[in-house]
Amino acid sequence: MASKKLNRRNFIQLSALSAAGLSLGINEFGKAQPMYRNKKINPSDKITVGMIAVGARAQQLMENIKNIPEAEIVAVCDAYKGRVERAITRTNGRAKDLKNYQSLADDPGIDVVVISTPDHLHAEEIIYAMNKGKHVYIEKPLTYTIEEGVEIVEAAKRNKVVVQVGSSGVSSPLSGKAKEIIAAGRLGQITMIRASYNRNTASGAWIYPIPPDANKDTVDWEAFLGPAPKKPFNLERFFRWRCFKDYSGGMSTDLFVHLCNSIHYIMGVDMCKSAIGMGNLYRWTKTHEVPDTINASLEYPEGFMVSLSGTFNNTTGGGSGIQIMGTEATLELAGGQLRFIPEIVNNDNGWIVDSWSKALQDAYYQDPKVRFEEMPRTRPPKVLESTEIYTSEGIDSTTLHFQELFDAIKNGGSTKEDALIGHRAAACAHMVNLSIDSGGVVHWDKSKENVKKS
Repeated sequence: MASKKLNRRNFIQLSALSAAGLSLGINEFGKAQPMYRNKKINPSDKITVGMIAVGARAQQLMENIKNIPEAEIVAVCDAYKGRVERAITRTNGRAKDLKNYQSLADDPGIDVVVISTPDHLHAEEIIYAMNKGKHVYIEKPLTYTIEEGVEIVEAAKRNKVVVQVGSSGVSSPLSGKAKEIIAAGRLGQITMIRASYNRNTASGAWIYPIPPDANKDTVDWEAFLGPAPKKPFNLERFFRWRCFKDYSGGMSTDLFVHLCNSIHYIMGVDMCKSAIGMGNLYRWTKTHEVPDTINASLEYPEGFMVSLSGTFNNTTGGGSGIQIMGTEATLELAGGQLRFIPEIVNNDNGWIVDSWSKALQDAYYQDPKVRFEEMPRTRPPKVLESTEIYTSEGIDSTTLHFQELFDAIKNGGSTKEDALIGHRAAACAHMVNLSIDSGGVVHWDKSKENVKKS
């Protein structure tokens, strides 16, 4: 976390120097300093990891990283001292506390930074780290605004670093199987996808317990605020930041971004062309500024629509999942299973023909094609396809997501969710929020990687 902000002027200076290929950068005080760029990592080398913010999710990520022998966590930082202490304990005391993200990214002994800060800090921190030649794993969403995504994509290209955004569902073997089934054409024509995230607990609505020792001495409030509007010290804002618009896009950027990223990967598409949404705050009115219930629709140029829905007030029908609906079959990805469900449909015009004269009705059913389509009991017997259920075992998807990042760093290649892919997944979520705020349809401008301006 930061105690000093990288302002816009210095960010532009850093970007210009990097684009010119110079070996010096400008730090937040306007002074020249070395840029530790693209240190070569041999296949036999350990990849050293620094954790920027070590909250609840980051502590889970630390356990994933510890499962990968070629990686080692060597440094951490956070705006709450209690998290730092627990994180260092997880490394058996080997990681050092580097206090803030600048010091961590400046350290030449660190190869990769893992960023798990609130959304509003992402752009500042990832661009700073990339300008120092660091590879990046960043928790979703990549951005707090769409414009930040354009800057991040440019910085990743300019610095030639590897980026993996942390929507690890795309690294699940079940997502890969779904992609394979769709590519084989087994679903027929797909025109509708339904995707949802539903919860019904205070914790599910981000009202997390606050550590009893959290106070002005243990929490760096200024580091947390970063570029956000100045506010008085407030532990609810610090520990439950997703509830507040100053730091988060709410349900869309926390949950829908996962759904959109998985849909893009499974369907083999880049980005929606338009979005419209409705959302409101019905239940958690004393604790939230962001909606607790959202319905939205995205349309894709490939010829299908996505219906997104979410609520923090009910879980009937399952907490979350994706249903891809084709003319020949449906794929359901939910609850740790992938289900392939064939469409077995029969045309039935009997209730229409029953209003005709008896002679015309009898003649209608004399047609062999009609009898075959509308009278299945007269068909020759055959075994029909039934529901197929796929499950997975072995290494979890988050560890696989990290492994892909580390392999790309050592051996070259790409990741399933690089900066551009992460930008587009986040942009879908931002478009939903923009539509909720404006009350209208939001359109995508592919040439600018941004929404169309009216």
